[in-house]
Amino acid sequence: MTLFQTYEQVGIKEDISDVISNISPTKTPFQTSIGNEKITNTLFQWQTDALRAVQSSPVLEGADASYITVAPTVMLNNHTQIFAEAVQVSGTVDAVSVYGRARESAYQLAKSAAALKRDLENAFVGTAQASAAGNDSTARQMAGFQVQTSQSTADWSATNNVYTGGTSTAPSEANFLSCLQSIYTNGVDPTIIQVTPANSIIFAAFAAAAGRYRTLPTGGDDKSLINVVNLYVSPFGEQKVVVNRFLKSSDSLVYDPKFWSKATLRPWTRETLAKTGDSLKMMIVGEFSLKCKNPAASGIVIEQVSTGY
Repeated sequence: MTLFQTYEQVGIKEDISDVISNISPTKTPFQTSIGNEKITNTLFQWQTDALRAVQSSPVLEGADASYITVAPTVMLNNHTQIFAEAVQVSGTVDAVSVYGRARESAYQLAKSAAALKRDLENAFVGTAQASAAGNDSTARQMAGFQVQTSQSTADWSATNNVYTGGTSTAPSEANFLSCLQSIYTNGVDPTIIQVTPANSIIFAAFAAAAGRYRTLPTGGDDKSLINVVNLYVSPFGEQKVVVNRFLKSSDSLVYDPKFWSKATLRPWTRETLAKTGDSLKMMIVGEFSLKCKNPAASGIVIEQVSTGY
């Protein structure tokens, strides 16, 4: 054969992109929306209170004082939870030249940091996990949004949770309005509604109801078709609608972020572990919890029968 082709050629340089594409989502909308506060113990506590119900009680002229039964404040608490992930790479791995990253150890550590941030978001809103003190054989665990919102206290005898009636029953606009009304009646103006990707489509359909209009761009070459609701104006104020990939699939959260905070005992820290051979051992660790300042300030629209958490 006189024609020399690439099939016979030796020493062709590899064509490998110097970019690594990672599709995994890293946005954590709930963490982003709330504040952060420093705590100093694995068990931390705070107090809630509420005014008595309004009443009509005219007082007689010259009457003696009438004393009320004083209600004490209510003590709430939560435990912290440790999040950690370790990476071990050989000395040779960090020495060789690779595509897409300068050093393998740094790349793997960055991946672990992003993964742990997602784990924290999941602990906050992705599961209905309860608080656990832990012991020498059981890990300590925080209570997430669902459990803290669903608890009743002396100054709060019922939750704001609204149930759709079945696990296959999608939330309706009436469900959201009922939840908003309950929170508003307690004295709070909820400003955020977080929904799953599936329920964001349901929320977008609310805009198609009769008698509703949207202001769309006109003129020029704009050919956009808009079908999204990112600001819901209800009788109880304006609520920002946020899609969260990490929400528990049955839940839509309604809350005022002022009543929530990420409690930090130990911020994210990169630790270099003891060297015992020809490898690099590193760990990312942090210890956090979630603080619901008052359960009456939040609610959940839940796709299930009214059985609670």
